[in-house]
Amino acid sequence: MTSRVAEVLHDDEIPIDAGLVRALVDRATPHYVDLPVRRLGSSGSTNALFRLGENLLVRLPRQPGGSAAIAKEAKWLPVLGPSLPVGVPEVVAVFEPDCDYPEHWSVVRWIDGEHPEVVTPKSPVDPRRADLAVDLAKVVNALGLAEVPSEAASDPALQWYRGEPLATMDAVTRQNIGRCRALNDFGYDLDAAERLWDEAMRLPGAKDRPAPRWYHGDLTAENLLVRDGRLAAVLDFGGLSVGDPAVDLAVAWEVLDPPAREIFRRKLGVDDATWLRGRAWALSLTFMIWYYWATMPQRRTRSIAVGRNVLADADYFG
Repeated sequence: MTSRVAEVLHDDEIPIDAGLVRALVDRATPHYVDLPVRRLGSSGSTNALFRLGENLLVRLPRQPGGSAAIAKEAKWLPVLGPSLPVGVPEVVAVFEPDCDYPEHWSVVRWIDGEHPEVVTPKSPVDPRRADLAVDLAKVVNALGLAEVPSEAASDPALQWYRGEPLATMDAVTRQNIGRCRALNDFGYDLDAAERLWDEAMRLPGAKDRPAPRWYHGDLTAENLLVRDGRLAAVLDFGGLSVGDPAVDLAVAWEVLDPPAREIFRRKLGVDDATWLRGRAWALSLTFMIWYYWATMPQRRTRSIAVGRNVLADADYFG
């Protein structure tokens, strides 16, 4: 069993290694004492991830306060999961802080699959992405059609900035553009990106607050699993919230080539302004990569690809 410490991504990172996970598991669930613990080769920025045997996954928040997302997922996934057309994490149990680890943590069922390929403007068109586009549209549509109970609509834990009107992102987006300018060889034309963001701030509905609907909030390649080209599962519902679901459209500029992107849009039936707000969300989120620029090179590569795809889609990319 390795005891490697999860890579440090945050100033307030909680130290987590396989030894801690082993101790937590053994104290909380003695019937899992014989199952090996091993850290996944790639963990997310919110949770450290460890395989427990062959069929389970341990998720531990990396930062103080991460218990809230663990609790939210455990509460609402059983409600929403049955309405979604693909697999979602099955939360086996949520456990109390222990062994000097200060947050709640969870064990979920392991789901087999691979993350979809991230496209670039030079990626050849792949007809299999049409199937992925259809599957993604079914997920987004299912979330949008799911009832938002009054308890959810009034729950502060289900309010997140990614469900706010696009215009509320203006100040932080411009601040992040400035941070990206300070990086060496950023990877795409920030002047063009800023002009496109200026246009987005003038889009119809950019300042409007529509009726709240469910949205995933982090529908990215990192949180998708495919098998044989079809979407098998959507992972990590820690960002699940209610609000404007336009942010979930951003996935189109990450994993879909232009023909597949058009299929996704057609299946969703969104109007031009909504579609372009989703594209603006995709662009804005790429600027956040300055925070992980040195610590998450794979995410950096994916973010740059998304930025290039957005600029190409807007005819801003040479």
